[in-house]
Amino acid sequence: ISFLLTGNEPLTILPLTSEMEEAAIKAHYKVCDRLKLEKKQRRMCRRDPGVAETLMEAISMSALECQYQFRFERWNCTLEGRYRASLLKRGFKETAFLFAISSAGLTHAMAKACSAGRMERCTCDEAPDLENREAWQWGGCGDNLKYSNKFVKEFLGRKPNKDLRARVDFHNNLVGMKVIKAGVETTCKCHGVSGSCTVRTCWRQLSPFHEIGKQLKQKYETSLKVGSTTNEATGEGDISPPKKSIPGHSDQIPRTTDLVYIDDSPSFCMMSRYSPGTSGRKCYKDKNCDSICCGRGHNTQSRVVTRPCQCQVRWCCYVECKQCTQREEVYTCKD
Repeated sequence: ISFLLTGNEPLTILPLTSEMEEAAIKAHYKVCDRLKLEKKQRRMCRRDPGVAETLMEAISMSALECQYQFRFERWNCTLEGRYRASLLKRGFKETAFLFAISSAGLTHAMAKACSAGRMERCTCDEAPDLENREAWQWGGCGDNLKYSNKFVKEFLGRKPNKDLRARVDFHNNLVGMKVIKAGVETTCKCHGVSGSCTVRTCWRQLSPFHEIGKQLKQKYETSLKVGSTTNEATGEGDISPPKKSIPGHSDQIPRTTDLVYIDDSPSFCMMSRYSPGTSGRKCYKDKNCDSICCGRGHNTQSRVVTRPCQCQVRWCCYVECKQCTQREEVYTCKD
């Protein structure tokens, strides 16, 4: 196994020859291969044992957040096999959300992995007046967004010139990264006698990922349909504003923070290559049954459930509850 060293690495990442180390490297490589990455991405995954774990975490985190944000809608972010592959081949606004939430997830997970000490090539965010050693000592270890942004941009590839779909995907990837950057907060801690602020340590912290998902869902709701134009001077393609005005949008020119798409979405009502449809889906009466069931109506089932109720905390130290039985109604979309 060959390692490319620059001479600036800490001694801890110099290759060891033990069987255990080799087994760990092989296991790490296997995860990278299983992720079905492009050649360059696989190389980036393999060069730091922490990357594979972080990629897995980012994929899981993004998918769960997507499913949470769309739980009450016709498309509920069903990403099993063929549905995911078919969606990613098209330029729907759902696809735009998937690209943005994925790049945001990777940016978030990578910055956190750096500050948690799980990566070999990065540590804490380097605050201007603070040595990393001090940061660890005081616990002021910031999420390393600088390294994370650099890694994700390289991992996702450079801006394409002519292909509209590739440019739209690139644009939406950047939107996800920008939402992460906009949510960075500075947290400070005082040190000194009786809490006096003789020494103050500050570090940067990312917003919770659930907040990121919420913001990207809002951007999905106001996403803009775009076309393509060619810059006559350079010959390069560019994203152009939509041809028709959209109610509620005063500024029709897409901004760098807007999600953009090129294809009108299917209804997601019936089973197709893009989703399993909404037949049999649970809905909530007076909230989303009409929308989710696409006018087909819904079935109502009555069932008896038993749940803990009238709970009280007893000294010391347990909670005592009664069991209450109640009848509830479940609504599901008709076929």
